[in-house]
Amino acid sequence: MRKIQFANGEYYHIFNRGVEKREIFTNNLELERFFLSMKEFNILNPIGGLHVASFRKESSLRSLASKEKLVSFICYCLNPNHFHFILKQIMDRGIEKFMHRLGSGYTNYFNKKYKRSGSLFQGTFKANHINSDKYLLYTSAYVNLNNRVHQIKNNFFKSSWAEYIQAGISYEFCDKEIILDQFVDAQKYQIFAEDALVIAKERKELEEIIKYDPEST
Repeated sequence: MRKIQFANGEYYHIFNRGVEKREIFTNNLELERFFLSMKEFNILNPIGGLHVASFRKESSLRSLASKEKLVSFICYCLNPNHFHFILKQIMDRGIEKFMHRLGSGYTNYFNKKYKRSGSLFQGTFKANHINSDKYLLYTSAYVNLNNRVHQIKNNFFKSSWAEYIQAGISYEFCDKEIILDQFVDAQKYQIFAEDALVIAKERKELEEIIKYDPEST
């Protein structure tokens, strides 16, 4: 039984990796498939599987905005063999329901594609309660820049970092206000996040985050 109890309105660092540290994303199509699943499965009423046609339509992403969500995404990073989210729970048991749909849906897709069976992820997803504003800000830097933490050099990742710092993004997936409203502008957040990641690692201020990172255990 999970020790942590998810509460509505609270923030959580959610993460998991592939079983035996295997890659869960082997190409950009799979990254995009998982990203679409993050959108499609985040609604109150149960839905069926993803269809290839809707998977390729950006309009289907925008159409979800009016539906009741289970969770709110603050930021995310998808790396070849693991992922990180910061989620705010909106509905009762929202995180559990959403993560079950996301994990089982993607596992079914992946197993069918590669003619394999069994678990794709290393057990149940991990979760840390973010119980302070400082923890939230530092965790956002860690998640948004997680590809840099693991020195992923080939651009084979997908992160909310661009949505935070770049103007002209065609759609908004994350609810960034809880982070960005604490800075004069996005550039100030960029400076904070990049500096915080370096300084915090040097001072081990992110120890509570890093020690639970999928790549460090």
